[in-house]
Amino acid sequence: MCATRTTETGQLFNRPSDPIGYVAVLAALVTGVLHLLASTNAVQFSLVLGVLFVLNGLGFIGGAMLYLTRYWRRWLFLVAALYAVATILALFPVQGWGVEAFYMNGSLNPLAVVTKAAEAILAVSAVYLYSKADR
Repeated sequence: MCATRTTETGQLFNRPSDPIGYVAVLAALVTGVLHLLASTNAVQFSLVLGVLFVLNGLGFIGGAMLYLTRYWRRWLFLVAALYAVATILALFPVQGWGVEAFYMNGSLNPLAVVTKAAEAILAVSAVYLYSKADR
């Protein structure tokens, strides 16, 4: 997720040239892996919820992988930002509409805090990279 890329002709994978691109990839991988780990707990509540966690985790990891390829396009930054924001908002109907969404069994749920922080970082990074990308 970078403004410009270090590319060679025919090269499938590219490194971000902007350090914020690395931040975005790290944030996507963190929230993706944590969603996959959380799916084992989510499936105890509902099979559908468990499947949604797996799909969400794979979506973040797949998006990070796509970003590192030559197939990434500028408009996908906006897709990444919207995906991250939608995932942040998806917590509230399931867990509650206030700060209590970040609590489980009366104590702060670090998994929820870290995933939502990573998603917020990803959303901001993606918008920044969209604004800096070649048109």
